Amino acid sequence: MELRGDYPLRAAKVAVIGLDCVPASLALDELGPELPVLRGLAQSGVAGVLRSITPPITVPAWSCMLSGRDPGELGIYGFRNRRDYSYGSLAVADSGMVKAPRVWDYLGRAGKTSILLGVPQTYPPPPVKGLLVGCFLAPGKDAAFTHPARLRERLDAWAGGEYLLDVAGFRAGDKARILGDIHAMTGARFKLAQRLLEEPWDFFMMVEMGPDRLHHAFWRYHDPGHRLHEPDSPFVTALRKYYRRLDGLIGGLVERLPEGTLILVVSDHGAQAMRGGLAINQWLVNQGYLTLKDASASGGLEPAMVDWPRSRAWSSGGYYARIFLNIKGREPQGAVPPEGAGELKAELVAKLEALPGPDGAPLGNRVFRPEELYRRVEGVPPDLILLPGGLRWRAVGAVGLPGIYTQGNDTGPDDANHHPDGLVIAALKGRPLPAPPGGRRLTRPAHICQIAPTILAALGLPPGDDLARGPLDPWQGS
Repeated sequence: MELRGDYPLRAAKVAVIGLDCVPASLALDELGPELPVLRGLAQSGVAGVLRSITPPITVPAWSCMLSGRDPGELGIYGFRNRRDYSYGSLAVADSGMVKAPRVWDYLGRAGKTSILLGVPQTYPPPPVKGLLVGCFLAPGKDAAFTHPARLRERLDAWAGGEYLLDVAGFRAGDKARILGDIHAMTGARFKLAQRLLEEPWDFFMMVEMGPDRLHHAFWRYHDPGHRLHEPDSPFVTALRKYYRRLDGLIGGLVERLPEGTLILVVSDHGAQAMRGGLAINQWLVNQGYLTLKDASASGGLEPAMVDWPRSRAWSSGGYYARIFLNIKGREPQGAVPPEGAGELKAELVAKLEALPGPDGAPLGNRVFRPEELYRRVEGVPPDLILLPGGLRWRAVGAVGLPGIYTQGNDTGPDDANHHPDGLVIAALKGRPLPAPPGGRRLTRPAHICQIAPTILAALGLPPGDDLARGPLDPWQGS
């Protein structure tokens, strides 16, 4: 890809501050006046919506961002993926599943040093020229989640207290405990980040999971339009107060960055109020696509529960639904002739997209075939991708329910679901960027796959033509 010779984002160093689940509408608009650090960065640089991948999920969205590849090219379609076409082969997509090079791989080959902190899908630690503290996928602090391994022994001291990989049970339970743990995790991560900046680096990146955990647990208290809003709750200001603190922590980090550093504040996706759950496997049972050995069975769907020779489709729940066909010659007990798979997909798409909600109005489901979304389809993809209610609803995988609509999800209560529109801010420390012709607020969304080529271009490495998108360059109107 060719870049203009005076690419405005060229810098000697790049620092990426990743904020999981933060929408531009919240950080720039609704809370913008209360967040002076983010507002100042946006006013001296460019800012706007960063459009995520489909589906907009932490795994694989951060790896798509940092590799410049879409989920199909990575062969990673969610937190858990089928390893093969057997019925019980779902496995967590850790770093070992990411086969494409990510930004730090390109930089390491060019002799540049990276520091990575909490970036999703960096457990187990992949090779890196520099330092790495792995992500929340690590099962605990006893695991080998740092590079070099001895770095693990210093984390609590450098973080000024206990360093938390994640917040346990953040969707349900004692709200005061959850909120306290979110604040403790975020504070320790930024304290550790400040210490890591004292080490040599050309590229620094941290990802803070606090906003995501906060949104899932506390969105109802912040959003007056939420179906479960509690205006008199003591947590009604919890989200706003957290963001004010987060803004201050970002400011403390920015103060320690060298002048001229390119600062990218990015999120992998946004958030929105969750209206409920769609029990997709229960719907498949009701429609005759999925047959259980025991019609009275209930709970999460397990392979042993299914009468496979009499079942044509099943699903895995989550933020979205992955629907798999049971195809003869592909699955062990396939029931769908290969020549009939296309017709069955079309039938499912038509029925699901016409499905009404509990009030009788169209639910707004969107159904995709992976080959329609991605440049290439690797691994074992779902046959169909369902976004329930356009992601205003969550997919529930359980069976034995009285209906197909629920108030929660498979993992308990939930206030928020993901939204495809995240956040991007690009600014140079101490030097205002030239204002693009369209203004400092992006007039149309940037794309998550533009971040990797932007980092490479900023550090003087030409982005390869094999990446899905070119670098962010609003000065060219792109």
